[in-house]
Amino acid sequence: MKKYDELGFAKPDTGRRERTGFPEVIFCQGKPDEYLTKIFQNSYEREGKVLGTRATREQYELVRKVLPQVEFSEVSGILKIGGDPSEWIGEIAVCTAGTADIPVAEEAAETAEFFGGRVERYYDIGVSGLHRLLDRIEDIRRANCVIAVAGMEGALASVLGGQVKNPVIAVPTSVGYGASFGGMSALLTMINSCANGVSVVNIDNGYGAGYIATQINRLAVGGEKGEKE
Repeated sequence: MKKYDELGFAKPDTGRRERTGFPEVIFCQGKPDEYLTKIFQNSYEREGKVLGTRATREQYELVRKVLPQVEFSEVSGILKIGGDPSEWIGEIAVCTAGTADIPVAEEAAETAEFFGGRVERYYDIGVSGLHRLLDRIEDIRRANCVIAVAGMEGALASVLGGQVKNPVIAVPTSVGYGASFGGMSALLTMINSCANGVSVVNIDNGYGAGYIATQINRLAVGGEKGEKE
């Protein structure tokens, strides 16, 4: 049985929610204007809500012409309809080393919220001022999952991994001077972390971290009960 729609230029996956528990998400970057608006309309008509990542303000204005209720975040690049706060469950902590890491962190946080996770944000608590992290560590420990977003040398993930009992998802960012090699320095630090319980997603992949954190959070609050329809 066919479980996709045929748009000619795209085949939206109508069976994604059934297979994985999540509807298909739209990667907006690089999509021609007409394609993006039609895919957005198709997803909204089918699901009643829709999430897009890496969007621009120009793309927001285009989609808003056909779907006036669409919302856009300048910081995260998230374009969405839906994500009701009354459905939020559990707790996910999203932490950044610095303020420059917030755009990636917000992509993670807003993704998790769209999929039904309650998110607490702890920004600018990097290791260059460790007292800022220690002031919030008891709050962070309550979370079912921790997302650690950092550029430069990416040390925040290792520090958090040694301080909390639940999984840490490390997100290296491309923030940093030349020798950080566009996030490679943070990526290698995180991959080589000596702390247990730390996993790593790709550079600047806030969406991927938010998705995984949602899966962990759902399991923590009771398996299938954690999946919001």
